[in-house]
Amino acid sequence: MRLLVFALSGIGDALLFTPALALLKEHFPEAEVDIVAMFPGVRELYERHPGVHRVWFWDFLREPVWRSLGFLWRLRRERYDIALTVYPSNRWEYNVLVWLTGAPLRVGHRYAHLDFCQLNWLKNRTVPEDERLHNVEENVRLVALLGVPVPPELPPLQLFFREEDLRAAEHWYAVEGIPAEAFCVGFHAGSAVFKNHVRRRWAPENFAALARRLIQEWEAWILLFGAGAEEELNERIRAQTGFPERCRVVRSPSLMVSAAIMRRCQLFVSNDSALMHVAAALQLPTVAIFAYTNPVYVRPWKTRHELVRRELPCSPCFYYSPRPVQCRWSGEKAFMCISSITVEEVWHACQRLCVRE
Repeated sequence: MRLLVFALSGIGDALLFTPALALLKEHFPEAEVDIVAMFPGVRELYERHPGVHRVWFWDFLREPVWRSLGFLWRLRRERYDIALTVYPSNRWEYNVLVWLTGAPLRVGHRYAHLDFCQLNWLKNRTVPEDERLHNVEENVRLVALLGVPVPPELPPLQLFFREEDLRAAEHWYAVEGIPAEAFCVGFHAGSAVFKNHVRRRWAPENFAALARRLIQEWEAWILLFGAGAEEELNERIRAQTGFPERCRVVRSPSLMVSAAIMRRCQLFVSNDSALMHVAAALQLPTVAIFAYTNPVYVRPWKTRHELVRRELPCSPCFYYSPRPVQCRWSGEKAFMCISSITVEEVWHACQRLCVRE
């Protein structure tokens, strides 16, 4: 079996496929599984995975169409038996890519929203989306279509490191002067920005106030994670805490080094984001702050966690489609699902997860 997996929708979704991949390799140990990735973090994650034969990396967002067609021709010449799109992949572009591989068997979901216009009918073995299930469970349903038996207890998320990742993390702690016995709390105040998902972020001043309380009452060290433009956001939070000497903005060369640094955190506080899922893969106690997304789909998988969200008549309002996030309300009521969550609520969630003297 030669299987080509399209994992194009981001780091979090790529991680949520790993339990299904584990079951697939357990049942078909000789299967050759290749991954198509579009984001560097996804490439890093799967390049370290022992169940993956090869990672094809291609930036479909930035490469011209003619070059992308050349890349797809290379994939077609590989003559894969099966092409599979991880859940969720409800975009017509993804379905066209899978069809162009020429794989005889094309596996994926039929979606509850905008299914036909997103060309999901180009796949020839599908399972209907079930909005009562977690994304991990939806991915396991895909490999079940290939004959993989589904056990009563599904695996946790899988994350693998190279020795250089772990050495880089130890070096970071040494340079930053954080004691080995320190109580470290990781924050991720960022999120994806595609489809207006910047609106799922809890306010930076709230993160700063929470950090201040953790430092004052638990003598915590605060590690602020995030790459690119999120580093500026983290610097703002650090400056607002009033204890900048107890906060560190984590700058690392890669996702996997950041994840290796996260391993020493005793608690992780995050928006609904990819790093929330990295924390779950590391089995960190996690406080997950949710806005308009449905925690049934993407709550932290198989780790101790607390969900902090506001139950409103209109939420959750986000479903998987190419449409950007919009709020039916305007003015002060806009995105109250996230803006009305208080520091006190998140602090109490931290207390429930970690008992500190």
